[in-house]
Amino acid sequence: MTAVDCWVDPSCPYTWVTARWLWEVERVRDVAVRWHVMSLAVLDEGREDDPEGDPEGWLWQPVRVFALVQEEHGQAALAALYRAYGEAVHGRGEWPDTHDLLRAAGLPEQLAEAAHTSAHDGLVRASHRSGIELVGTHVGTPVVAVVSGTGTRSAWFGPVLSRVPVGEEAGRLWDGVTLVAGTSGFHELKGRPHEAPRG
Repeated sequence: MTAVDCWVDPSCPYTWVTARWLWEVERVRDVAVRWHVMSLAVLDEGREDDPEGDPEGWLWQPVRVFALVQEEHGQAALAALYRAYGEAVHGRGEWPDTHDLLRAAGLPEQLAEAAHTSAHDGLVRASHRSGIELVGTHVGTPVVAVVSGTGTRSAWFGPVLSRVPVGEEAGRLWDGVTLVAGTSGFHELKGRPHEAPRG
């Protein structure tokens, strides 16, 4: 089985589409995804503009909770929380109480307190750094990394998708992305201007 590492900022709707694609890939290819936290708020620090339109810093709240879940409860718990969050926020357009999301994911509700304190920001930054160091700061979320059968590690930003490929279509996209990203000298590939994500 191939281990795939994926760094996400849960607030990004395009990342949610990519995550759902990766879950589909797990069904049709011999891969297992390990989820990690990254932060658009951290990525955008020091910029004169505000590409996320977040002057109040709301993007910090979910990643703080996610990073604490990752640290204290592990990969399976982080995946469960991400599913609960993504289905509510991106799928149904809701902004549920964090306590409800944690309960839906089978996690202690008191973890919600992490959203409103910087006490665990070091966890956010460390997880973010471990992903972004693989690709550089010129990208966004998600970052995906995989080690090939020959032991070569490749990492990339994206793919940015507006809809979720399913079944063998998801598998073929995985095959293509890993082939291209694992090619020596490969740097960038872009398509048409993106459509709004279909959660």
